[in-house]
Amino acid sequence: QVQLVESGGGLVQAGGSLRLSCAASGRTFAKYAMGWFRQAPGKEREFVAAISWSGRSVYYADFVKGRFTISRDNAKNTVYLQMNSAKPEDTAVYYCNTAPTATMWSYDYDYWGQGTQVTVST
Repeated sequence: QVQLVESGGGLVQAGGSLRLSCAASGRTFAKYAMGWFRQAPGKEREFVAAISWSGRSVYYADFVKGRFTISRDNAKNTVYLQMNSAKPEDTAVYYCNTAPTATMWSYDYDYWGQGTQVTVST
């Protein structure tokens, strides 16, 4: 059974940094792409970033380009999302997920974590 466990969420001031982690198990991690999505209260879930199985290809939503960095450590079965220059509008529950290839479409991802709350204060 595939399990994805996010951690690292919390409260950060605007302009600050936070690093989210997602530990995966139950699947050959190195063969799958990983992604991060987020959902703010009253809003639909949206794509944040994705990374290919090798880590060579990364994709970002326009609103996080230059601020967030996705990376992975296949030896640790873990994907990361480094959040810099955080903004109040980044406040959301952040979910990691896994898919055969890196895409920005949520329906391509077959397993999701439980999410971790990120709150950015002004």
